[in-house]
Amino acid sequence: MHRLALFGAAAALALLSTAGFAGASGLYDPGIRHLPKDGVIRVFGPGGPHSAFIKAARAFQEKSGVEVEVVFGPESKWTKDAQASADMIFGSSEQSMTAFLENYRFVDSRDVEPLFIRRSVIVVPKGNPRAISGFDDLLQPGMRIVVTEGKGVYNTSGTGVWEDIAGRLGALEDVKNLRANIVAFEKGSGASFRAFTSRNADAWLTWVHWPLDHAEVADFVELEPERRIHRVTNAVVSPDADPATQDFLAFLKSPDGVALFASEGWVR
Repeated sequence: MHRLALFGAAAALALLSTAGFAGASGLYDPGIRHLPKDGVIRVFGPGGPHSAFIKAARAFQEKSGVEVEVVFGPESKWTKDAQASADMIFGSSEQSMTAFLENYRFVDSRDVEPLFIRRSVIVVPKGNPRAISGFDDLLQPGMRIVVTEGKGVYNTSGTGVWEDIAGRLGALEDVKNLRANIVAFEKGSGASFRAFTSRNADAWLTWVHWPLDHAEVADFVELEPERRIHRVTNAVVSPDADPATQDFLAFLKSPDGVALFASEGWVR
């Protein structure tokens, strides 16, 4: 009986390991041929950094005459097109790009380039009705907080950010008290934004570009420097990309590109 129990536990562990690997790379399709050269720079990535990439794409297109298409949103919606035709993949953090590399095997981790970095903030409804002034206010009883989480199945830069902020000073009570006030753990920033605007939330812990892009419904409060978390947007270019893709990458890092990203809270 003891040997059977051990065998059962080992088999279950093996099954879970296999399932975990399949979940990590389940979007990869070895039958798709990667043939991106078609005269259009096709850029794929998650929602969030996309708005700055779109601004840069329009400016580069006007300057160079080369068409740039930015496709964004949940990875499952664009993965097959990206595997076939992506000249560039962008990420919303290092951990999200690492996950992307499981599915876009025509690029290499060594070629990923961090481009810009942004800070976490407290997003509040327009006018800040609860008069939130800093992180400690989020710990008060009755606050309604939205956070973003991948829940082990969704690739998002927001995974763990609320815990990083709450645990920044090494105080367990801060994590406990914040957790008690969380009313929604949402898969992805888009879902978090919808929850923030529809569930009578008092605050959302996320990145500064979200309130800047939705100033009609949201304001933001700066986190204290000792609480603040930063994560990057990065990019990787396919070795088979249209040659102009390298020019677009150079434009992103040029003064014009830097200014466009800075308008949405991204800095170099």
